[in-house]
Amino acid sequence: MRSILKSQAAAIAALALVCMAMPAQAAFTPSKPMPEATDALLEQGKGIYFQRCSFCHGLLGDGEGPAAKYLDPRPRDFTLGTFKFRTTQSGELPTNEDLFRTVSRGLHGTAMQSFDSDLFKNGLSEDERWAVIAYIKTFAQEFGDPELDPVKTGKVIPLPANQPPYSPELVAKGKVVFEKAKCWSCHGKLGRGDGNKEFRKDDWGFPIRIRNVTHPWKIKAGGEVKDIYMRFTSGIMGTPMPSFVKSLNEDDRWNLANYIKSLQHQLTGHQTLRALPVQGELPDDPADGAWDGAAPMDMRLAGQVVAAPRWQNPSVEMVTIQALFNDKDIAFRIIWDDPFMDVKHDAEQEFDSAELSKVGTFNSYVEANDMIPRALETFRDAIALQFPVKAPQGTKKPHFYRGSSSDQVHMWVWKADLHAAGKQGTEEGNARGWKQAIRPQAEDGQQIMGKATWDQGRWSVVMKRPLKTGDKNDVQFERGIFIPMSVNAWDGSNGEHGLIMSLSSWHYVFLEAPTPMSVYVYAVLAFLVAAALGVWLMRKAEKEEEPAEQGA
Repeated sequence: MRSILKSQAAAIAALALVCMAMPAQAAFTPSKPMPEATDALLEQGKGIYFQRCSFCHGLLGDGEGPAAKYLDPRPRDFTLGTFKFRTTQSGELPTNEDLFRTVSRGLHGTAMQSFDSDLFKNGLSEDERWAVIAYIKTFAQEFGDPELDPVKTGKVIPLPANQPPYSPELVAKGKVVFEKAKCWSCHGKLGRGDGNKEFRKDDWGFPIRIRNVTHPWKIKAGGEVKDIYMRFTSGIMGTPMPSFVKSLNEDDRWNLANYIKSLQHQLTGHQTLRALPVQGELPDDPADGAWDGAAPMDMRLAGQVVAAPRWQNPSVEMVTIQALFNDKDIAFRIIWDDPFMDVKHDAEQEFDSAELSKVGTFNSYVEANDMIPRALETFRDAIALQFPVKAPQGTKKPHFYRGSSSDQVHMWVWKADLHAAGKQGTEEGNARGWKQAIRPQAEDGQQIMGKATWDQGRWSVVMKRPLKTGDKNDVQFERGIFIPMSVNAWDGSNGEHGLIMSLSSWHYVFLEAPTPMSVYVYAVLAFLVAAALGVWLMRKAEKEEEPAEQGA
């Protein structure tokens, strides 16, 4: 039993990593129709299901596998015949091709991975996918009723015959539809999921968050225009997302899909933040125009699953950072999306992870819904920048999860409750590994200044500090050096506090060193030497040609 539970914990960790690396492209359309569900095919599918699917979906297909309570959203209960992502009309069963697409592609932002063997070594071949789909269909009796077959009854939704290409004109029309249909009442004026001021629940009674449509990696069934169009048309069964067939015509739905596509954030691809040198004082206001010239860097975050309490349902999965510096100070602006402004913190409801942290504990993961309160006005929002205290030597860095006893890190932690109380929202501290709490620095050593704002589902926080300090426990910023930097983040309404959080790996911040005058001098000298050498060679060649001409 012990070995089984340990393997379950390892599998949960693997699921958390899979969610961060969903494939971009693959052949999700089968090369042939689904074969007849013979006894042999069903037996093959049953074996695959028990080995590859039951851990989440349960042996009985009821969505109650041993991993289910740790996942958000929970695995599908196949016995109900309710499927969210279909190309069929609202309330209808999916087609075989719909099921094939989901099994092949997976669902972005969930624990449902891709099973396409062309993408993953341990994936399933097309025949194996058809076999397991045939078995999955046996869990719901509706699949056995020919009168409910959407293909036979003509309930399949076709894509527009003439799909116009993505264009600014369609986006502008789609924005009008977005306002007219009041999509903002749930998704927010800017699509960040902040329109609703309370949690919603699905048909199974579990809390759900309104989708932030600006993050395409979180749009479960695909973020392309045709995928978005299909969601407006079919609806998402079991959720508050309805079908708009009766309220919006085909053109409106297509235009709206183009507008949603236009809102999607395009991730930066670099891992080095280049701080912008400026003259004069650095801004401490997130809205200051000086930030417009600083190049941004996106940092992806994942749930903290390194050590107990392990958390694989994070809310903050990306932050965008910019940096400015002058001859005295450096300032960072950190921006991230959060649908709720959580500025209260109830210490009495903090999670006691003592049991999960015991040596030999079977499972050190936090359940998605029952172990911590995921509710408004419970825990605060927070963000932290982390830097090594010691200057980096080559590629050596502390562990990205709070360093170690012999290699401490410097933490700049901003807390929304302190900010709301009118206090300095940022605290400096040091950490020597995750087993010890962050040790705050002395009050007279707190040197970080800054401000924060929350607007339409987005926090913007500025932290500013002198480049160099007299404290040996502080990070010191020097020009011309790549300084490691990582981020910890907490979304209070998502139940995150303490070590229940999201975190990034190491990135770098770089302050460009001024070019020494000697570089310009050497460049001029090199030019002069090259020019003189060229003249000498030309004259030498001319002298060698003169005797030859005289001999001729």
